[in-house]
Amino acid sequence: MTVKELSVKDYRNAAERTVVFADGRNAFVGPNARGKTNLLEAVYFTGVGKSFRTPRDKELIKSDCARAYIRVSVQKDTGAESVKIILDRAVNKRVAVNEVPITRMSELMGVCPVVLFCPDGLKIVKEAPSDRRRFMDIALCQVSKSYFNVLSRYDKILQSRNRLLKSGGADKNTLAPWDELLADAGAKIVKSRRGFLARLQGIAAERHAFLSGGAEKLTLDYEGTDGADADGIKARLLESYARDYETDLRLRYTHTGPHKDDIKISVDGTDVRAFGSQGQQRTVSLSLKLAELALLTDVLGTSPVLLLDDVFSELDSSRRKKLLTSLDGFQSIITSTDSTDFDGFGVNVIYI
Repeated sequence: MTVKELSVKDYRNAAERTVVFADGRNAFVGPNARGKTNLLEAVYFTGVGKSFRTPRDKELIKSDCARAYIRVSVQKDTGAESVKIILDRAVNKRVAVNEVPITRMSELMGVCPVVLFCPDGLKIVKEAPSDRRRFMDIALCQVSKSYFNVLSRYDKILQSRNRLLKSGGADKNTLAPWDELLADAGAKIVKSRRGFLARLQGIAAERHAFLSGGAEKLTLDYEGTDGADADGIKARLLESYARDYETDLRLRYTHTGPHKDDIKISVDGTDVRAFGSQGQQRTVSLSLKLAELALLTDVLGTSPVLLLDDVFSELDSSRRKKLLTSLDGFQSIITSTDSTDFDGFGVNVIYI
């Protein structure tokens, strides 16, 4: 898949702009605060239905404007497709795929698949487990509408169980129906995440070896409920709810399950989440994103667009060249303040 064209109107600081992309490497180049990341964010929004910078859609609307528009045109082996999003201060966002309004966000998943790496990308490695869970969930949602739906269902069930716990009226009888529903949805999530991570492991290790010049070995391990299959995981989850019943009553929230799981990330046996250097953490983050790109390409049968925001400023010359080399065969959109970063790599430079 390739993104052919992006159009925005009254989005962030852009009154109106249309950008045409090349099939390979593309770069938004210009001084800081000119709107390079805004345009990158707009492409991302059409892929996953939300911003990577704010959870509040209305912040994306240009000041003094009532609404904003985003539209992308993409080309796939099966033909041309489009995504149009209208952000409105008065109502919720409206999304249309191929000019047909959608009623569920799951219908957007996979239309314009994206993989993003930005300055916050280091959170995958060094910040809270929620950032690593989000990394898995965003990737899985783009390749599986059923995963998107079960994740949404799990969140709603979890909120209901937690409300019951906070109400002070919870006991084993009132919790039992929620436990069953939560364990059933949770088991499907854990099974999918474990399968995703098992496939990602080998690819990420190869990418990390390339970026580090073969000097380091990367390993990934899922930290969460065990089980050979969904039924086994569900049984373990139900056991954990029973075991932690008194704790949940006292704390008034559900403190075990896939909403608490994590990825252990090790380089040469050392847990880089806590003990890795800044350079190691950045290389691991890039390795994970490049592995995600390759895995999604394999699963979807088409390549997502890779979005790289302000990555080059943190890399030395050698790793910049290795990163650009690793983008052969994929469409990428990069932001930078210096066009010389791309000399010799045939990059379509778009000045902002």
